[in-house]
Amino acid sequence: MPLELKEFTEIVDGDWPHGPNMQKRPTPEELQRAIQLLLTRQCVYSWLPNLGRLYDIIVHYNPFFERYFGAAGYVLRIHPNEQMVAIEVPHGQSRYDTVYERLRKDETQVLLIMRLMWEEAIGRQDIGEGGVAETTTGDLIDRYKTIIQQEPPEENRLMEILRHFSRKGAVKIGITDRIDRVTPITLLPGVSILVPDGFVDDLRLWAASPAPAEPVETPDQPDRDQAA
Repeated sequence: MPLELKEFTEIVDGDWPHGPNMQKRPTPEELQRAIQLLLTRQCVYSWLPNLGRLYDIIVHYNPFFERYFGAAGYVLRIHPNEQMVAIEVPHGQSRYDTVYERLRKDETQVLLIMRLMWEEAIGRQDIGEGGVAETTTGDLIDRYKTIIQQEPPEENRLMEILRHFSRKGAVKIGITDRIDRVTPITLLPGVSILVPDGFVDDLRLWAASPAPAEPVETPDQPDRDQAA
């Protein structure tokens, strides 16, 4: 039996030999859901509604999850200060699975701008507890125009893109001010997983290139159906 499947049974039965079991050990359904959660959301935080238990399971049994995802070519990242766990795809690898999602150029550009804004907030020491940076869609649009030197996506399209990356754990969307038509957004540390350090310069160059006629495969991360 493969080690990962053997460990799955040991964890569920309370016989896991790699450390103390949780006081309330996970059920098979919880362990499966924790795996599915990382594959669909990619970045998971302890404060997500109804997901704190799964976060604790992933952290407590992290050697199992490291081996499980490592067998598929992913890297498990645990960030205790940000209370975040995530899976990351090593940069530069060719993939044949759903991890490489087809992103349109405007999606990639917005993702790049969010990553740069998060970096800038760190440089200003304007990062809140848990590694979050508060900003607005107005600021995002301004940075987009400055860096990309193009008109940003129109409002509905921009919100669609932000909701997409919200499911991945890169951004949290607030309530839109209908008068000023500005929406508060919180940049989450997961944006550094979606756009790792070694990929920033590549994205910078790619975002400045002519728009392709068809969607282009870019090293984004897992996101299909929302797990919860």
